[in-house]
Amino acid sequence: MELRVKELCKEKGMQMQELADKLGITRVTLTRNISGNPTISTLENIANALGVSVTELFIPSQRDTLVCPRCGAVLEVKEKE
Repeated sequence: MELRVKELCKEKGMQMQELADKLGITRVTLTRNISGNPTISTLENIANALGVSVTELFIPSQRDTLVCPRCGAVLEVKEKE
């Protein structure tokens, strides 16, 4: 199962290195954690650092919404009529 850590970082306006620094680990360790088989504790730490729930690390984002990287507001995208 693929985690959405990179996508969530982008939505939050955060680089992977910044997330690693916030977690107190190297970027390489973070990459290994998210591409391997992370523990629940690791998932909780990553989720907390990103300000999301653990389940949001797995749930694909909706294609008709965007998240503002500055304020975190969820914006609905509609097709032009």
